[in-house]
Amino acid sequence: MGPQSQNTSLQRLHLVEKRIVRVLELAGLVMDELANSTGPRSDALTSHCREFMESIRDIQVTLRDEIKSACDYRPFEKCDYNARISNEICCKKLEYVIEKLDDMKQSIEQCKDGN
Repeated sequence: MGPQSQNTSLQRLHLVEKRIVRVLELAGLVMDELANSTGPRSDALTSHCREFMESIRDIQVTLRDEIKSACDYRPFEKCDYNARISNEICCKKLEYVIEKLDDMKQSIEQCKDGN
């Protein structure tokens, strides 16, 4: 996920934030319409409810895509750090084993020379 895709992702999330604010405004408009002393206007209710539902659907789709994109993001996917460290550890272990084998060989030689 490069800087461009991160920027695009942030822009999409910013638009979602604006849509959420609009959804809250629509909910307030519907409540105002329902509280109208002359009774609610059905055309206004229908319009507000339609926009509300479309906005909710758009928000859900965008958030689902952003979550999926975030879950797919693997920043160290092509990194060989683990393999290199594991290899270095194995080399150090081998060096240690060789050192101990050399010590054992010297001990054995000393024992043979001493007899």
